[in-house]
Amino acid sequence: MNTVLHGLGIVLAVEGLAIALAPLRLEQALQALAGLSRDGRRALGLAVLAAGVAVIWAAGRMG
Repeated sequence: MNTVLHGLGIVLAVEGLAIALAPLRLEQALQALAGLSRDGRRALGLAVLAAGVAVIWAAGRMG
């Protein structure tokens, strides 16, 4: 559970940093996402999910 909380904290810190340092870029990214079709957003979400799982798996394998 401690590892999960650490991971969640890291995600929140990175997300907050991105919003704080580049709010205009975030708005542009959200506009780009809004321009995608529903299926396009779903495919992007699944790709990001797969990348996250791959990173977690690789980190686990490294020790």
